[in-house]
Amino acid sequence: MSTVATPAPVPRKRRRRTKLQRRQTRLGWLLLVPALAVVACVAIYPLGKTVYQSFTNQEFLAGLTPTKWVGLDNYRTLWHDTIFRDTVVLTIKFTAITVSFEFVLGLIVALVVNSSFKGRGVMRAVMLVPWAIPTVVAAKMWQWMLDDHTYGVINDLGVRTHILSHPHAWLAQTSTQLASVSAVDIWKTTPFVALLLLAGLQVIPNDLYEAASVDGASKLQQFWRITLPLLRPAILVTLIFRTLDALRVFDVFQVFFGYRLNAQTMAVYTQSTTVNDGHVGYGAAMSVAIFLIISLFVVIYVTFMRVTEE
Repeated sequence: MSTVATPAPVPRKRRRRTKLQRRQTRLGWLLLVPALAVVACVAIYPLGKTVYQSFTNQEFLAGLTPTKWVGLDNYRTLWHDTIFRDTVVLTIKFTAITVSFEFVLGLIVALVVNSSFKGRGVMRAVMLVPWAIPTVVAAKMWQWMLDDHTYGVINDLGVRTHILSHPHAWLAQTSTQLASVSAVDIWKTTPFVALLLLAGLQVIPNDLYEAASVDGASKLQQFWRITLPLLRPAILVTLIFRTLDALRVFDVFQVFFGYRLNAQTMAVYTQSTTVNDGHVGYGAAMSVAIFLIISLFVVIYVTFMRVTEE
């Protein structure tokens, strides 16, 4: 029995770009130059300078101590710095709690606001009020409300309704301080998460839901088979934005706890080391470490989303 040999596939020649395409490419890069220059000035240059400073012993008052190249000494010290290690653990705990609750609550709010009901426009405007309040103002307001002496509305209501047997020092007790600051951040930032997810929901065509309803799919099935898969890009952007903000949190902890050792985030400890203590080189090493930790979370998010899509 004879076999017919199949001809080898002929490699396709790569099409050469036309003169017009080359001109359009050059024009595109030319139009990007101003934006790239701004990015280089406000992002790349400061980042490069911070990395350079992390290898020096630079002090805030440079005239008192001459700046010298110390290599990896700052990073070796940082590796054995138990205070920085505690701030990393606290920041990651805060990030896990706030991002999880904000995503779930924000998704619920976005689904409710995306539905058709009377007063939907007013509801969208009202839900943004907590997010519109400056963080420092909101933190100070909640600090007074959580006070256990004069201004504590939370304690007053809890005792009057017999939910609490006595006033609690929410921000002074180690067992409740993380939950308190997390609750304030969740209250303030959930509207922002809902707004991002709402933008993703409004892109999904209604025809898909109508077709699914005709086929007999329940609301829960529509949510798992239509809403979540098509909402993945918005979810990825939302989680990255919120994780970046939570890992860099500074203002809420600074207002609530100041420089208390058992309640410092990475950003608070870095600011205290760089500005208050004047150790610019060591503070730069902390900043680089924070940048690497944040980058690791972004890589994990992007990789996870790619795996789920495949």
